[in-house]
Amino acid sequence: MADSSFDVVSDFDQQELVNTLDQVRREVATRYDFKGSRVEIELGKEAITLHADDEYRAGAVKDLIQSKAVRRNLSLKIFDWGKLETAAGGTVRQTIGLRRGLTGEQAKELSKIIREQFPKTKPVIQGDAVRVSGKSRDDLQAVIAHLRGLDYPVALQFINYR
Repeated sequence: MADSSFDVVSDFDQQELVNTLDQVRREVATRYDFKGSRVEIELGKEAITLHADDEYRAGAVKDLIQSKAVRRNLSLKIFDWGKLETAAGGTVRQTIGLRRGLTGEQAKELSKIIREQFPKTKPVIQGDAVRVSGKSRDDLQAVIAHLRGLDYPVALQFINYR
C-alpha cells in the first residue's frame, strides 16, 4: 500500500475576508453610533488599513471585524493587530497585518512536534508548508487531531489529504 499524506499550511480564504470587510462596511454605514463619522477600511495585499475618527470607533470596528470573521469561518489568528496611531485631522489609523504561510521557524517546530509524538510518520518541510506522510491513515488522522488540539499562534489547515 502506498504512503498517505497531507499538508499542514497556514492560509485563509481571501474571498471570505473580502466578504467579511464588505459586511463590516455595510454595518458601519447603517449603525446609529457611527452616524456622521468617517470610517474607512482598505484591504491591501499584506494588510488591512483602518482609518477612524477616534479610538472608540476603531475599537468598535475591530470588534465588528472579529465577529464577522468568526461567522465566516475565518480564524482570528490571521489578524496581526498593529497599534493605533494618530493620523491627520485628529483621526486614528491602524494597520492590521494578515498572517499567511508558515515561517521557517514554525515549520521546524511543527515537524519536531510531529516527529516526537508520532514516530511512524515522516514530516517534510516544503516552503511554507509541512507535508506529513505515513503508511497508516489512522496515524495521519491522529497527527491532525493532535495539531488541532494545540494552541498554535497561527491558524493551521490540513489540505491535500491522500
